[in-house]
Amino acid sequence: MATGNQRNLFEVDWSKIPAPQDDGAARHLAGMSMPDLPIAGTNGAQVSLAKFSDRVVLFAYPRTGVPGQISPVDGWDMIPGARGCTPQACAFRDLYKEITAAGAEHVFGLSTQDSAYQREAAERLHLPFPLLSDEKLALGRALRLPTMEVGGMTLIKRLTLVIDEAKITKVFYPVFPPDRNAGEVLAWLERNPRR
Repeated sequence: MATGNQRNLFEVDWSKIPAPQDDGAARHLAGMSMPDLPIAGTNGAQVSLAKFSDRVVLFAYPRTGVPGQISPVDGWDMIPGARGCTPQACAFRDLYKEITAAGAEHVFGLSTQDSAYQREAAERLHLPFPLLSDEKLALGRALRLPTMEVGGMTLIKRLTLVIDEAKITKVFYPVFPPDRNAGEVLAWLERNPRR
C-alpha cells in the first residue's frame, strides 16, 4: 500500500498503517527541564519553552504533507509513526479551546521543517497555535528526543509533552493513531489539573 502521493491527508485507515512500537527512546524525558533554546515559530516569534511558567502542550511530529505533493520517500505510509501529521495537527486545532480550558495555557507543534514550510501548513489548516521549527535539531538534541532517519532527513518521532513550569510532567509516546492524540491529551489534562 505504498502511496506515491498524498492526495488525501485526512482519510486514513489506521488498521492498514503499521503502529510504532515503544522503543524506550522517550523514557528519560519525564522530569526533564526544558533547555533555554529559542526556536522560530510560525507566529514570527522566537520561542523558548524554558521561559513559560505555566502549562504548555508540545506535540512533535515528523513532517506535514501538502496535498497533491509526492511523499518524501516511497513507502512513507509504511514507516511506523510517519503517517498522520496533518490529522494530528487538525485534532489539536479542533480541540484547542477544550485543551486550553483544561489548563494548557499554550499549545505548540514541533517539527524539523523550516518555518516557511510550517507557515504554509499552519495557514492552510487554520491552526490557532504556532508551529515551531527545530530545523537544526537544537531542541531535539538537547532533550535527546527520539528521531528517525528517512530519505536523508532526521525527523522527530511523534510524541507529545505536557510541560509545567518548564519541566516535562507527562510524555505521550508512542502516539498512535495520531488523530486521537489530542483527545488523549485533553483527557489527561482534565484528570490532572495544575496544583
